[in-house]
Amino acid sequence: MKILGLIPARYASTRFPGKSLAEISGKTMIQWVYERTSQVFEHVYVATDDERIQKAVESFGGKAVMTSSTHQSGTDRCAEALDRIESLLNVTFDIAVNIQGDEPFIQPEQLKKVANCFNDSSIQIATLVKQFSKNEDIFSPNTPKVILNKNDEAIYFSRSVIPFIRSKENSEWQSNHPFYKHIGLYAYRCDILKEITKLAQSPLELAESLEQLRWIENGYRIKVEKTDMETLAVDTPEDLVKVKGLAAKFLSK
Repeated sequence: MKILGLIPARYASTRFPGKSLAEISGKTMIQWVYERTSQVFEHVYVATDDERIQKAVESFGGKAVMTSSTHQSGTDRCAEALDRIESLLNVTFDIAVNIQGDEPFIQPEQLKKVANCFNDSSIQIATLVKQFSKNEDIFSPNTPKVILNKNDEAIYFSRSVIPFIRSKENSEWQSNHPFYKHIGLYAYRCDILKEITKLAQSPLELAESLEQLRWIENGYRIKVEKTDMETLAVDTPEDLVKVKGLAAKFLSK
């Protein structure tokens, strides 16, 4: 299989503009993500809409491709980047892996796990989940939750807690059922990626603001692998402070 690692990164983040270029232990965040991804995949590109990010990537020897500034999601940006890179390299890729540009602690083992899903020829889309630990807040709407079927495929994603545990106090829910949070790492067969980005937004997607629901509503299956490895996303300047405090622990791995 020919696998393309794509790191969508835009400059104009609502909560933290320019976060891809924030420095962590002497390197920009996008460099940490790129270098860790390159440990696993031969072909890695940052897909961006900003020349500042493109120049930063090229300055450390990475590869970047410019994409439209009008994309509504990282998935849409990845689809455009895939077309551009295949044309540039005159290569057809089988699998595209969408790596979040704001998760400097992404573990190579997680990338391998999601890519290995495609050893099964029936898999269309794959992603990761991690079980909430006992001290984590399962009720936070900022952390999407996932429920799975017996084949470890996603049934539903929600910002609400799913499933609802009837006849139990909220404090008892985690003792009575495992709850899974979504790890924002996707992989797609390239033909599927091109299909799902042509779909109109769906009612459930608009309700929850989660694009995965569009794919499920249209009949696509999402394979889910479980991981026990943590990732920390940098969504705000406050998150960056926490990340810097943990850099020695995570970035040495």
